[in-house]
Amino acid sequence: MTLPTSLRVINEGLAFLLEVVALAVLARWGWQAMDTAAARLLLAVAAPAAAAVLWGLFAAPKARIPVRLAGVLTVKVLVFGAAAAALYTMGLHAWAIGFAVVVTANTVLATLDRRSSTRRTTSA
Repeated sequence: MTLPTSLRVINEGLAFLLEVVALAVLARWGWQAMDTAAARLLLAVAAPAAAAVLWGLFAAPKARIPVRLAGVLTVKVLVFGAAAAALYTMGLHAWAIGFAVVVTANTVLATLDRRSSTRRTTSA
């Protein structure tokens, strides 16, 4: 399935927005998860930093360590799943479910579009 250019641009913009939201959610969760100020600050910085490093190494368009699609999807499940779980543990159940649904739809569309464009490139 090949997306029209305008839909592809919107979907890629949404993907970036979802990535930023995931980092913000992980930071907020880290701040709420601890009691002491030092522990709060540490986890509020460490959780999104770990997700960003993992993403940059394996899932970013220009990842340091290129992996196959299964590896990229695994990283996305870990990062977005952690963000959805964080929303859920903060008591934001509807937001967690909504976030997971939007992430899933966005990732499915992007994956199908990339596979289709890869097939066109290799068959041409």
